[in-house]
Amino acid sequence: MDWFTALLNNPGITRALPPAILETLQMVAISGVATILIGLPLGILLFTSRPGGLAPVPWLHAILSNIIVNITRSVPYAILMVALIPFTQFIVGTAIGPIAATVSLTIGTVPFFARLVEVALREVNSGKLDAAHVMGSTRMQIIRKVLLPESLPGIISGITTTLVMLVGYSAMAGLIGGGGLGRLAYNYGYQRFDTTVMVITIILMVVLVQVIQIIGDRIARAVDHR
Repeated sequence: MDWFTALLNNPGITRALPPAILETLQMVAISGVATILIGLPLGILLFTSRPGGLAPVPWLHAILSNIIVNITRSVPYAILMVALIPFTQFIVGTAIGPIAATVSLTIGTVPFFARLVEVALREVNSGKLDAAHVMGSTRMQIIRKVLLPESLPGIISGITTTLVMLVGYSAMAGLIGGGGLGRLAYNYGYQRFDTTVMVITIILMVVLVQVIQIIGDRIARAVDHR
């Protein structure tokens, strides 16, 4: 455990580590909530407006799917977060810090999560939708009482996958002033050639990902009544 001893003997790193962890958690939490609030309705709209959906609107589905979702997903996050710096400054007044980083994190992950929601909704048995329609349920009732409850395990898995991806994205955001473990690894590990900091950062991110995955898997199993 030479790296652990080196960490204890470096007061600068030990002081910087707790704030970096909190900043990473802050970025993941804020952007995660924003992604769910925006991506869930977008995913539902993608599903319902597609040809053969509950409320087919081909032109709307084409715009949402081919332009908004596919184009945004095709842009690498490293390029996206740099391109969004002026927009981030306009929204939050600054392009530096964990709060500013949540803007690009949210925009980068919403299309991904929306697509996962659409896939989860497609896995719902169409017979249940037909039965609800025959019983006189409205489209909104079918969405609320059939689609969302039946697809909940898949949506929870999608949330878990999105949060895991946000952990990795938050590290990249740290390279341009977003803060968190990414900035710590860059400032102390890369620029100062300190392998100890790199090892600590990797371990912490692996632990965070594992915790998110374990919690997400347990929630998905708990809500799965199939």
